[in-house]
Amino acid sequence: MRLALPSFPKPRGRAKSLGALALLTAGLPWSIALTGFALIAGRKADRASPERAGPRRTVLISGGKMTKALVLARAFRAAGHRVILSESEDYVFVAHRFSSAVDRFEVLPRSDDAAYPAALRALIEREGVDIYLPVTSPAGSLHDSALIPELADICTVLHAGPETIERLDDKAAFAKAARETGLRVPVTQRVISAEDVLDFDFAAYDRPFILKSIAYDPVGRLDMTRLPMADRAAMERHVRALPIRVDNPYVLQEFIVGTEYCTHGFFRDGRLRVHCACRSSAFQVNYAHEDKPAIRRWVETFGEALDFTGQASFDFIEAADDGEVYAIECNPRTHSAITLFAGDPRLAEAYLGEDESAPAIEPEPGAVPTYWTAHEIWQALSAKSPGGVVERLGTVIEGRDAVFDASDPLPFLALHHLHVPALLLRAFAEGHDWHRIDFNIGKLVMAGGD
Repeated sequence: MRLALPSFPKPRGRAKSLGALALLTAGLPWSIALTGFALIAGRKADRASPERAGPRRTVLISGGKMTKALVLARAFRAAGHRVILSESEDYVFVAHRFSSAVDRFEVLPRSDDAAYPAALRALIEREGVDIYLPVTSPAGSLHDSALIPELADICTVLHAGPETIERLDDKAAFAKAARETGLRVPVTQRVISAEDVLDFDFAAYDRPFILKSIAYDPVGRLDMTRLPMADRAAMERHVRALPIRVDNPYVLQEFIVGTEYCTHGFFRDGRLRVHCACRSSAFQVNYAHEDKPAIRRWVETFGEALDFTGQASFDFIEAADDGEVYAIECNPRTHSAITLFAGDPRLAEAYLGEDESAPAIEPEPGAVPTYWTAHEIWQALSAKSPGGVVERLGTVIEGRDAVFDASDPLPFLALHHLHVPALLLRAFAEGHDWHRIDFNIGKLVMAGGD
């Protein structure tokens, strides 16, 4: 069932921000009632540290605006560790700072700010941080990796080094590395000009191609235009409209029809410690684990070949024509599918444990799928969203909100009625337009955004 909504011109800039603020305000009574019930019921988490058999560590987690950082904070806190959460000065009203799992919240300069390295080191020294776990945006992952040598004398950084980050973030370099390891990837060709694309020999391949920016593009990444086009002139207009340059390379990548999967993984010294795989799409905020042995073998083989340490997420296609799995790209960062491990007592040990022989953990059988309530409401109302109200209702009944926890309800309230509204008010004041609200990542997606 789909609601028949009237057609209006799409709002832009300030009008869009005001409309979103009005919708969030309309949901405030429901959010207050839900949060209040949880608090009155006495299920708020006790801030006293749980008992630990082993040493209690101080863990610093960055990227505090993202749900995945909250999941990790709750996991380490439940295991008896002290948790410090950090975020950049652009997100001082981040919802997760109010979590009972967070012992301390710190605002740091942006990772591309010259003051960031000294500020991060000072925080680590001042708070006696034992483990630094970066939960980064694409732009921030390289900045943190460059600091590993400078931080090695005061804490353990669970993150890959700069050479590895650059190699995996570069879609062409990643594909080359995978092929050299004997793993399947689509045909992937680096291009640095429109002419490189227009002169490409598409006829030599059976499958079509798509263009992808190597640099992170929060809006353009959703463009799945197939090449070559039947209309050569239309294709030339499309290609020349893209900012393909020597300093902003793209890749032409073979487009494989099939089922797309995303993964979250954590590796230490080449060994896979945490793994999950979920069906995926270009823009998806619903996660349910599926047992895909071929994908896990691919991930394990690649991590071992690179002697990888850190978090990495991979995108795969299980091809409809040959049934094989092909890795499309790698993002050497935390994936939001980690929300499937929420409440799993094994997660903290998988990240921090010293037992190198311990097998990688996957979500427990029957792990409840995750969603974000605001996204479900929007998809139910959106004419462009498949399924409509009935499908979204089924998702809500069968799953759970990735942020809401009855023992720690304040982040859910703050996300919808402080964190995101603060971003919308800033966008309104500055006259910025935005593409969508990402409640999962805790930001407004806009051209040139983080």
